[in-house]
Amino acid sequence: MLKKLLFLSLMVLLGTQAFAVTLNGAGATFPYPIYSRWFSDYNGEKGVQINYAPIGSGGGIRQFTAGVVDFGASDAPMSDSEISKAGGDVQHIPTVAGAVAVVNNAGIKDLQLDGETLAAIYMGEIKKWNDDKIAALNPDIKLPNLDITVVYRSDSSGTTNIFTNYLSAVSTAWAAKVGADKSVGWPVGVGGKGNPGVAGAVKNNEGAIGYVELAYAETNGLATAKIKNRAGKFVAPTVDSTVAAAAGGIRRMPSDFRAMIVNQPGADAYPICGFTWLLVHKKQTNSEKGQALVDFLNWAMTKGQKSASSLYYAPLPETLKAKVQAAINNISVE
Repeated sequence: MLKKLLFLSLMVLLGTQAFAVTLNGAGATFPYPIYSRWFSDYNGEKGVQINYAPIGSGGGIRQFTAGVVDFGASDAPMSDSEISKAGGDVQHIPTVAGAVAVVNNAGIKDLQLDGETLAAIYMGEIKKWNDDKIAALNPDIKLPNLDITVVYRSDSSGTTNIFTNYLSAVSTAWAAKVGADKSVGWPVGVGGKGNPGVAGAVKNNEGAIGYVELAYAETNGLATAKIKNRAGKFVAPTVDSTVAAAAGGIRRMPSDFRAMIVNQPGADAYPICGFTWLLVHKKQTNSEKGQALVDFLNWAMTKGQKSASSLYYAPLPETLKAKVQAAINNISVE
């Protein structure tokens, strides 16, 4: 505590820029568009440099566990085993929610799919865009006689974790044969690294289908599908439909915030949504970096939330945000 007080006194006397702190993080590509905005805005306001490597959720967890970075980022909550390997004092900080959009390069702008059909496509059982099962869901669309090229994430990915958790929830065949995780044994298709890699592979392959966070679909001009939700309604991935999914998901949110929100009830809920988390240690051993990290997290819960919607993410529900801020303020800074 004495060291912290002396440091703060020097900051006042000499100016904060002379002692600007640099934080390093790595992980998910899913939230990279909004994190880039946040880190830039925060640097402009506070003079704190935050470097971030979008290497995928699995890579972020590995680097965080190894102590290479000050924080990790993941769209898949760490397992109990992973938390233990990271020292046992991991705090998950949900930052925003996002939708995983199903995109295509088959010239189909108003495509409708249900979970069983989407799973059959990704298992290689449906090979053509004009297959009878797709046609039955899209009676008003003339579907092309075009081969389907399945695109998936080749790296360990939180986006994949959300997508495969959804498929496992709606398809018993997928759950039995493939399952849900950050990486799975894909039955068919070609891989792309990160959300940008999948978006690029879809754009470069006629007839392709892929899954990316909504921001990547919008910025790349990719056609998104409406997905049939639990209420039987075909819903497009939007900020509002993500907000509806998040609202349903927080009703069973555990105290450590590790919750999946796929396939939520509610007529307006898009079914392939998830939170994304920053991963931090509850006990910060570097006083300068620890305090800078806590200050940034509090900023993200207040000013940062205001820019979420403009970048196609859903801000945290108010009731959840209050609980997250309490957890942030319980982080110990030596």
